[in-house]
Amino acid sequence: MSVFRRLLRRPALPEGVVLDADEHVIATAEVAGGGQVLATSRGLWLPGSDGEPELLNWHLISKATWEGGALRVIPSREIETVAGAVLIADEAPLRVRLAEPRRVPETVHRRVTGSIKSRHHRDLPSGGAWFVQRTVAGRDGIVLQVRADPGTDADAVRQVAGEVARRLRLT
Repeated sequence: MSVFRRLLRRPALPEGVVLDADEHVIATAEVAGGGQVLATSRGLWLPGSDGEPELLNWHLISKATWEGGALRVIPSREIETVAGAVLIADEAPLRVRLAEPRRVPETVHRRVTGSIKSRHHRDLPSGGAWFVQRTVAGRDGIVLQVRADPGTDADAVRQVAGEVARRLRLT
């Protein structure tokens, strides 16, 4: 196969993965025990617990680390929107052992950290919260995410998130 043809060839996608028209594969790795991980322009495709592939968008990955042959990802979920600020909460960490990591760990690190434009921790009377401005793949602009520390009063977080969003003119 010519070098040109090899460069233009799209990798075979795992069953159940359907990419958006403007989504493309950046890196792939085989999962130990079967399956595949795909890093795309939109996010990270992981084998789901039910066997179906699951897409984690880059802006909804709170943290990703590579250690001992495994990729550990902490996804977050959107709880509610307050005046344009998106309140999020971390979910249980996901751990995927890769047979051959190839470029996946550095691609995940680059994409997750690259989506963060600024971050600031603010102390609140009942705890604190992280205020993170991130880009969202496939969309223009920046989103303000607010992740409360465990035990922080939700009403206090909502109030401060709304104030910050209005100051940033997100509404």
